[in-house]
Amino acid sequence: MEGKDKLKQTDKLKLARIIAWGAAIFSLIVSVMLIANYLQLKMVDPLESPALKLLVEQLHENPNDDVLKENIRALDLLIRKAYFTSQWQIRTGAYLLIFGVLVFVLAVRYQKSLRSGLEELESIEKDPFLDKQLARKWLVFSSAGFFVLALLAGFSSSNILDQYEPETVEEKLADNQVEVIEVQPVATPELVAAEPEVQESSDENLVTETEEDHPEEAEPVAVKEEKAADPAPAKAQPAIPSKEEFRKNYPFFRGPDGDGISYKTNVPEKWDMASGDQVLWKVKVPKHGYNSPIVWGDQLFVSGADQEAREVYCYHAVSGDLLWTAQANQIPGSPTKAPNVTEDTGLAAPTMATNGQAVFALFGTGDLLATDMNGKRVWAKNLGVPDNHYGHSSSLIIFKDKLIVQYDTNRGSKVMALSTVDGSTQWETTRKVNISWASPVLADVDGKAQLILTADPLVAGYDPETGKELWTVDCMMGEVGPSVGYANGVVYAANEYAILAAIKIGATAEVIWEESEYLPEVASPLAVDGFLLIATSYGVVACYNATDGTKYWEQEYADGIYASPVYAEGKVYVMDMGGNLHVIRLGKEFELVAESALGEKAVCAPVFANGRMYLRGFDQLYCIGK
Repeated sequence: MEGKDKLKQTDKLKLARIIAWGAAIFSLIVSVMLIANYLQLKMVDPLESPALKLLVEQLHENPNDDVLKENIRALDLLIRKAYFTSQWQIRTGAYLLIFGVLVFVLAVRYQKSLRSGLEELESIEKDPFLDKQLARKWLVFSSAGFFVLALLAGFSSSNILDQYEPETVEEKLADNQVEVIEVQPVATPELVAAEPEVQESSDENLVTETEEDHPEEAEPVAVKEEKAADPAPAKAQPAIPSKEEFRKNYPFFRGPDGDGISYKTNVPEKWDMASGDQVLWKVKVPKHGYNSPIVWGDQLFVSGADQEAREVYCYHAVSGDLLWTAQANQIPGSPTKAPNVTEDTGLAAPTMATNGQAVFALFGTGDLLATDMNGKRVWAKNLGVPDNHYGHSSSLIIFKDKLIVQYDTNRGSKVMALSTVDGSTQWETTRKVNISWASPVLADVDGKAQLILTADPLVAGYDPETGKELWTVDCMMGEVGPSVGYANGVVYAANEYAILAAIKIGATAEVIWEESEYLPEVASPLAVDGFLLIATSYGVVACYNATDGTKYWEQEYADGIYASPVYAEGKVYVMDMGGNLHVIRLGKEFELVAESALGEKAVCAPVFANGRMYLRGFDQLYCIGK
């Protein structure tokens, strides 16, 4: 009986030895694969890409060649896709390596426990693998070697694209000349842009206007309220626009709630650029930017930036006249040199925000500028240069008297509310997420406003009054660009290389359905009237049942889509990167209403106001209407 027990122990010892060897070989293979991944990336280093260098050199010689620009953007997209894939391989390989080494350690320790019960194995000293001293040394050195290999491959590979920056082309722009087509003369207000005087506030890096001739001699502005000794009249606070007033205008990215839904009627559907039919005016914007227009009354705002300057432009929405330009300069904390960003993000990607009393613009330098409706600076501050490798693009939104800023970067993520009056911090909430390029959305949840943000790995809701986190769902991954869609208590979050998740929110939040066939890279989901639309960077638009995820239809276009789809008057407006606008009837069957072409590239969403549609291409701003 004793012999049988020993035989069983011998079999267990052999099995443990096989497992140990298998784990060791598995860990070695994983380490080699990680090293191979690193070497492969080094061999095709995008920073030294001959193809990219050749394209950039050709673009310097032919700066107006759209084909070359498109080739550079396509190459950039491929590099980013390779980057995402390599990151997934590195993370997966690291977990597999840890698993392999753990199994190896457990198997060796199990062998040691079995040896003590086998008297006939005294001759085991002849086996170097199970020798006590050699086994310990082998375990320590091999495990350390595996981890060194993994760390070397992981860290070296993950940082290979951190400094990648396709070389931008600075095109010479003509003076601000407006080409007007069939526009009736209108009376435009006499608005004069003046460079404001500024003084430093008690809030860090804050600049507010002053009437002193020499701002450097002025006393700091006190942000805290002071108790009055006498019952003096309280200082009048600016009126907070109602939800109806916001919805009469187009004050934010993707409309008055940031969800892609417009409440306008008599919205134009098409135009003809060649004949000028329904093209009321077009104007060349002085500096480049990927932000969409915002509109309040008869004023339209966009921003632009390059390495030399950051600017806000106000146009008359009816005539297209440039009313004023405001500079985001002389801001404490602003970097002396603009950060490196990719060409398809730039330094003016965030869409501005307005409450009808002031306009707010955020740039890739971290500079935040507030001006009144006449272009005079009210306050300005630098939020810190955002640490990311593409450039900052999260747009602004306003809740009551608070300007909401989503600031998710590599050096820490947060969402904050600043006073629209003086820029002072009202609240700030740290977020346990990775970098994100998505923008905040204001949702009406059971009659109360919620601020909804998405990033890797969390989709989360916040109280916009206090910044308190209300709920989170761990369901995202990758470098998140699309904002969320929202309708009827359900949040729709999606990202390429991740999933499309429908999240029911309330007392708790839970994913009620998922889909992964079509996923957006930049364009945000649009949820309206029981439908959900997804637009992808490879040109597919898909329509789903918002309740259960059933796909109704899909439509493919030749150009990819970065601009978020927007809804107005029963129709969905989709702008592709080729500058073609596709107007689709919302329904269970695909129905094309109209298609029109700008004649230039575009990545900005359409904007509706005053019975007109406003579009921004790479170079020009357009007004479409009757």
